[in-house]
Amino acid sequence: LEKLGLGDDVDLYVYEIPVEYQAVQRLIPALWKKHSPQLVVHVGLSGMATTVTLEKCGHNVGYRGLDNCRFCPGSHCCVEGGPECIDSVIDMDQVCKRISDLDLDVLVTISKDAGRYLCDFTYYTSLYQSHGRSAFVHVPPLGKPYTAEQLGRALQAIIEEMLNVLEHSESDINCHNEH
Repeated sequence: LEKLGLGDDVDLYVYEIPVEYQAVQRLIPALWKKHSPQLVVHVGLSGMATTVTLEKCGHNVGYRGLDNCRFCPGSHCCVEGGPECIDSVIDMDQVCKRISDLDLDVLVTISKDAGRYLCDFTYYTSLYQSHGRSAFVHVPPLGKPYTAEQLGRALQAIIEEMLNVLEHSESDINCHNEH
């Protein structure tokens, strides 16, 4: 995706977030503060996935697995006192339908459970930080079944569509606020 880009109108920043709870808690707020983005899209690998999966929400509690530093939050949650679940402001059903209509040779599905490990932890942390202006996409391992080129094109189309959906939802909000 970094090679493909997202066009001249979009600034794309690519960061690799370590599989570590404390790094997530430090880096996600810092990245939001540094860039003040319109949208952050996280991409995570799922060894079980066979489709590109759009995650609808992030969960606050239930984190019991040790990270790469053999650490787990004692509270087993992302944000103490935070809501149980935060939905993305992006209509993932709409994005999924539009991407599926493009015939990209990549199957795109929807999920409401990113797994209660670092992907879900990262997603919730970002959703909390951004008031819902985040997205998470799970991808399968390379070659199982998609090539890097197929995944790159799919991610490019997904992010472009998410930005389109976000832009239209904001114009709807602005229109309703004017009346």
